[in-house]
Amino acid sequence: MLVSRPRALHSVAAVQTAPKATELRELALPEIPDDGGLLRVLAAGVCGSDVPAYADGSRGPRILGHENVGIIERLGPLARERWGVREGDLVALEEYLPCGHCADCRAGEYRSCLETDSKRAGALRYGTTGIDVPPALWGGYSQFQYLHPRSVLHRVPAGVAPRIAALALPLGNGFQWAVYDGGAGPGQTVVIQGPGQQGLACVIAAKAAGAKTVIVSGLARDEQRLDVARKLGADRTVAVDRESLGGVVRDVTDGALADLVIDVSSGGAQEVVNGALELIRKRGTLLVAAYKRRALDGFAIDTVIRQQITLRGVRGHSFRSVETALDLMARGTVPLEAMSTHAFGLDGVDHALRLAGGEFEEAAIHVTVTPWS
Repeated sequence: MLVSRPRALHSVAAVQTAPKATELRELALPEIPDDGGLLRVLAAGVCGSDVPAYADGSRGPRILGHENVGIIERLGPLARERWGVREGDLVALEEYLPCGHCADCRAGEYRSCLETDSKRAGALRYGTTGIDVPPALWGGYSQFQYLHPRSVLHRVPAGVAPRIAALALPLGNGFQWAVYDGGAGPGQTVVIQGPGQQGLACVIAAKAAGAKTVIVSGLARDEQRLDVARKLGADRTVAVDRESLGGVVRDVTDGALADLVIDVSSGGAQEVVNGALELIRKRGTLLVAAYKRRALDGFAIDTVIRQQITLRGVRGHSFRSVETALDLMARGTVPLEAMSTHAFGLDGVDHALRLAGGEFEEAAIHVTVTPWS
């Protein structure tokens, strides 16, 4: 239960004020409506999408951070009934604020609700909305965060540390893409291109679903991440600038090739996606989760047709996939600590974002901001 403490009046937050610029500010805590609440943030993960957002100063000032875990500090009576939680509960918060009544929301696909599209003018979203929109506390790089009435939250299982629970959304993405969208299952061969936090989450999910063989590719400079992939269950890792990924896949599968390829790499376009098509068996599936930095010229559509390949773009997570991630955490069977490599206080948010963006030689996987440290 929440220990009794004097009621705070302000929240210290790391506010993005310009491209790659952050300053600590003290922001007033809002009055809480009957259907809203206030979260005391204990851990906020740095998502890969936060890196380009930090380089973009056009939408500030704002508080970044949307992989947020904390204790419910205040809660209105209607919110308590709707969410089924109480003050003092430890919860993980999704970034989405869906409308709840459109066709996508009614089908359980609220990640597709127009209200969750951060590029849509006027849309509200944690880690994106500016502090000029009341009550300002829309991001996790802050001691407190406002809980909007449309918030989607999950109870964190007993025994799961906040820093590990901050992996709920990336790991939820892994289960969504590899299992619920990609159909990974017993006996299958799954190839994952890219050993970042999302790729490693797909490794965990594919193995949890019973995949027979999981192969992860990266570059020689990703040696640490590829080592972590093996610790998390990958059967084979490949540095593609040292050996042929296609050769490894053919060798491991005796020429049968992969059932599912998931591209979560952030590099090239044509050579990566077309190369992935050559790894897939007939009627196999290619999921593309990473946005490409340049146009996809020369896409091998003939290969898709000839091999009857299912090609699908994927993004985000469902309620079910995040719950699956939290259930896995509760079992404690996967060494998730290997993914959580760094933690910083609010005065280190700039460094945390630059580290996650690869600006330093030090390797990082999942970086966490802990606002009270």
